[in-house]
Amino acid sequence: MIDLYEINEKLKKFNEILNEVGGSLDLEKLKEENILLEQEMQEPDFWNNQEKAQKIAQKLKSNTNRMNDYLNLKQQVEDIELLLKLIIEEDDESQISEIKSDMKEVEDQLEAARIVALLSGEYDKNNAILSIHSGAGGTEAQDWADMLYRMYTRWVESHGYNLTVLDILPDTEAGIKSVTLLVEGENAYGYLKSEKGVHRLVRLSPFDSSNKRHTSFASVDIIPEISEDNDIEINESDLRIDTYRSSGAGGQHVNTTDSAIRITHIPTGIVVSCQNERSQHSNKATALRMLKSKLIEIKEMEQKEKIEDIQGKYNQIAWGSQIRSYVFHPYNLVKDHRTNAEIGNVQSVMDGNIDMFMNEYLKMKSLKQS
Repeated sequence: MIDLYEINEKLKKFNEILNEVGGSLDLEKLKEENILLEQEMQEPDFWNNQEKAQKIAQKLKSNTNRMNDYLNLKQQVEDIELLLKLIIEEDDESQISEIKSDMKEVEDQLEAARIVALLSGEYDKNNAILSIHSGAGGTEAQDWADMLYRMYTRWVESHGYNLTVLDILPDTEAGIKSVTLLVEGENAYGYLKSEKGVHRLVRLSPFDSSNKRHTSFASVDIIPEISEDNDIEINESDLRIDTYRSSGAGGQHVNTTDSAIRITHIPTGIVVSCQNERSQHSNKATALRMLKSKLIEIKEMEQKEKIEDIQGKYNQIAWGSQIRSYVFHPYNLVKDHRTNAEIGNVQSVMDGNIDMFMNEYLKMKSLKQS
């Protein structure tokens, strides 16, 4: 009977999480939004604007999937409750092992749904722009930045997101000095925002002939990609625009034309670069979107109504202390200093398995806000 009591208590917990997820989803609001989206898709000129049409279709699909996933989870919990009731009524405990197996599967799905429900910020569902910059330390730090680049690439691939290299500055000897990536997919920013900060590496350096232990740092910056229709104004007179030759791979055309763009926002000192596209015009448009995203982030961080109120303050934003340490020697450990989450399999983390750190960060932020 102890098993039945534990199962019943766990089912109560399942229903609490379901209520929490359901409240976050706001099913009625999603249903109303879907009706409006479907009506818009019935308009005869709907597909005239392909980009807008695709966004609406994707939004409808996303809403529908979220509702269906929740309703499916709710049905699974109800099925388990029904099976438990039959076991008690018939006094037949032979199916307890089956019900426990079903509950483990549902528990994992509920936890995943709960994490997604925590992504309720204004820009959490947006694409993300991720930038990695090597710290002081020359080749060792540049190799560390390259390792982080690989780690995030693996994470992006494992989650089915799209990855575009917007700008990269490789070093002639080893590693990279910096790289900027566009990660496209639902909730990309919501998950990746937890990675913003300084990442610390401790290892025996392959670049040191004495085989000494080195500590290296790299900074990771994450901002949401902001849509074109966001009402933030950027004065052309505040911009310094430079063109230069691409330093990354891209074929003969990129290597022989100054199509890469670097934009400096003079009032704040923000610098953004893009060399992904063959067209200088396309690179400029992308760089301006990146700049807009950074300005909005700073505007919100400072809680100012006008960007002019924070002129000159961006340059003083320091790296601060590291958010996470990756130790390869004298032991193997990756530890997040904000949540104390840690794991001994460093190689797994470097292969992109960083969801545990992201999830613990989201839970921590949720508890602080509640």
